[in-house]
Amino acid sequence: MRTTFPTTGAVHFSTRGEYGVRLMVELARHHGTGPISLTDMADHESLPRPYLEQLVVSLREAGLVTSTRGAHGGYELTRDPADIRMGEVVRALEGPIAPMICASEDPAHAGLCERTSFCNVNSLWGRVRDAVIGALDSLSLAELAQPRPAHPFHPGAPAQLVSHRPAPSTTQTVSR
Repeated sequence: MRTTFPTTGAVHFSTRGEYGVRLMVELARHHGTGPISLTDMADHESLPRPYLEQLVVSLREAGLVTSTRGAHGGYELTRDPADIRMGEVVRALEGPIAPMICASEDPAHAGLCERTSFCNVNSLWGRVRDAVIGALDSLSLAELAQPRPAHPFHPGAPAQLVSHRPAPSTTQTVSR
């Protein structure tokens, strides 16, 4: 009988991870300007405010965000965005990185698979886990929060970037 664990399977991050990372990027963009309300973040990122309320609980418990009450309250990062690695953020939101239960970062989870001691495939999942962890830990929140140039084919891009027509030629043809 196979042992199942809710977050195992092909490497998959839930909407909890996606929305939580977007929330953290928004906080990084406002770092040093004081608290920002969940309503403002939800509006700016087009995310459901009630869901963000759930996410900030995990982020606060992980020591990544702090809250301020009152009319000008909201949330802000506890540290400089350059000091927050994305692996830390994803773990706070998703739990241990585990492409398969036998390769979980958490030894208690890894021990749940009865095949771990003799399975040759376990080394593959361990490498996948290490690669994902390496990718996440190599990126800081500050790097992720950097503005990106508008894509020329994105509907929200400025009109001058969307034109597919070549610029008028400034060279003249001379006829003989």
